[in-house]
Amino acid sequence: MTDFVLVAGAWLGAWAWDEVTAELRGAGHDVHPLTLSGLAEKQGVPGGLETHVRDIVGEVERLGLRDVVLVGHSYAGIPVGQAAERIGDRLRRVVFVDANVPVDGKSFLSGWPSDHVRQSIAEHDGFWPPLDASDCAGQGLTDEQIARFLGGSTPHPGPALTEPAVLTRPLDELPATYVKCLLDGDEPMPAVAELLKSDSWELVELDTGHWPMFSQPQALARLLGAAGARP
Repeated sequence: MTDFVLVAGAWLGAWAWDEVTAELRGAGHDVHPLTLSGLAEKQGVPGGLETHVRDIVGEVERLGLRDVVLVGHSYAGIPVGQAAERIGDRLRRVVFVDANVPVDGKSFLSGWPSDHVRQSIAEHDGFWPPLDASDCAGQGLTDEQIARFLGGSTPHPGPALTEPAVLTRPLDELPATYVKCLLDGDEPMPAVAELLKSDSWELVELDTGHWPMFSQPQALARLLGAAGARP
């Protein structure tokens, strides 16, 4: 049995993990999906990157979890990676699901052509508006899955995307699994590729798109269970 804390990416809350949570609990694990401040049922709560890191650390401490596996999808890899450092010996492993990773002094929007995102945030009262159906094409999602994803999405707090990450030690020292979803590109981003040179990191691949909790929840749950069983 493993304790998992699951954190979904931009626009999403704990609800996005419902099918994965059911699979993992059915396999005997304890699972704690988490909604970050400013999203889903926590809309109206101020949310920024440091707030999101504290959300995750606070959940681990509130539940008294030890030997915990932190799972971060997409954007959430950035606060999850920072939280993994902060919880110290409470951590068993961190799993990045087709995720961004924190780079000290850099934000989610650093290092890629993101001016359109910054403009969108400025035009929408400080929030990044959710995607539309056309953005989901080619990601292995059925029409029903796309409708569920879009129907539950809420605007993402802009400060979470623009605030820089703060790391206290090299991220490649953490025990980590990186899940690359192949329909979203078959090569990890450069920051991830560098981390994967570490003996503490492993790469696994999933033949689906960027939102596997919707497109392949059973396969993702099996993969997470396997990662959680690693020392």
